[in-house]
Amino acid sequence: MIVPAQIRMARAALGISVRELASRTGVADSTILRFETNKGGLQAGTRDRLQAQLEAHGIVFLTPEGDLGPGVRLKLKSDGTV
Repeated sequence: MIVPAQIRMARAALGISVRELASRTGVADSTILRFETNKGGLQAGTRDRLQAQLEAHGIVFLTPEGDLGPGVRLKLKSDGTV
């Protein structure tokens, strides 16, 4: 399950705003902002829409491993660029 920091990191990696992510997913920008600032949760369907949209644009969500927390990574395109 993705966590608020991962959404922030993913948006930063893609260079998109909360408003742009909201527009792409149909999720209210206030909902995204509330989740990102740990002031509220997300329903599973909403979380899935956000995750699917970010993954479609090259984000890979990393799960916690050992003493490392969750994160994100950019997927390389077929030409080797991000």
